[in-house]
Amino acid sequence: MEKRKLGRQGLAVSALGLGCMGMSWAYGGADDAESIRVIRHALDIGVDFLDTAETYGPFTNEELIGRALKGKRRETVVIATKFAWKFGPNNEQIGLDSSPANIKKSIEGSLRRLGTSYIDLYYQHRLDPNTPIEDTVGAMADLVKEGKVRYIGLSEVGPGTIRHAHKVHPLSAVQSEYSLWTCGLEEKVLPTLRELGIGLVAYSPIGRGFLSGKIRSINDLSESDWRRNNPRFQGENFQHNFKLTQIVEKIASGNRATAAQVALAWVLRRGNDIVPIPGTRHIGHLDENVNALDLKLSEAAWSDLDREIRSFRIAGARYPEAAMKMLDTTE
Repeated sequence: MEKRKLGRQGLAVSALGLGCMGMSWAYGGADDAESIRVIRHALDIGVDFLDTAETYGPFTNEELIGRALKGKRRETVVIATKFAWKFGPNNEQIGLDSSPANIKKSIEGSLRRLGTSYIDLYYQHRLDPNTPIEDTVGAMADLVKEGKVRYIGLSEVGPGTIRHAHKVHPLSAVQSEYSLWTCGLEEKVLPTLRELGIGLVAYSPIGRGFLSGKIRSINDLSESDWRRNNPRFQGENFQHNFKLTQIVEKIASGNRATAAQVALAWVLRRGNDIVPIPGTRHIGHLDENVNALDLKLSEAAWSDLDREIRSFRIAGARYPEAAMKMLDTTE
């Protein structure tokens, strides 16, 4: 599979990664055995970039990946995980904490659960308003010096934070939501990343599955699925936003592709410094996603799609109100 470089420090990953969050958290009941098969199949077909975080579960997603990688040669896998939280006695999130002390605690837990001696790409998951970013990145830089982390990144941060962080230690990647229905970072964040030579890891590149066309109503989601609380999936917002899915489906049907493949291919073609990490718990969906790498549409078809999405106004915020407040918008 084609490789893409993230940053200027030497990190190279498969052009398509695998987001593992939904295997353990947020999207309904888990099936660990099937998820392990998906992870191993991904590695077999060249998808070597696995994305997780300590808070997915919490902790159980890292443990799942650790089990899936047993017996695999460590150097053939690129593991990305994240820290940012402090947890209560029942493993519940009780606030953001990116203090150097908490980072040192978090990395040891992640290494143990993943069954590895180093993390390839270590992200701050959300900006901690109570800890200067310089202190946080300084602690991450120490982990690089110690050999526990190879490369560092941030998630959901604005241009100001990116610049301040990058001065302390070079960032290899910033992770942010980016898709046909979430394009806001094109205005300021993406130009900043390209100016500084930082890669973009695009999560939810199929709009949390919405743009695949496989979700036709809220009733297609299990009662425990987090997306039921997402404003874009609710009520009139769902009905309005589904018009965008229909636009994607129309282009897909005319090009012997699926809507998910068109949505992924759109992200892939935005630049070789962008790596989407769609998540799935099904081998069939994984193969479908990987085939997006070979999707060839005419420039006229891409132009039609770009014109449609630029004139389409998505209804609803991309997170519930409390989660939206955790996103960094610093200039």
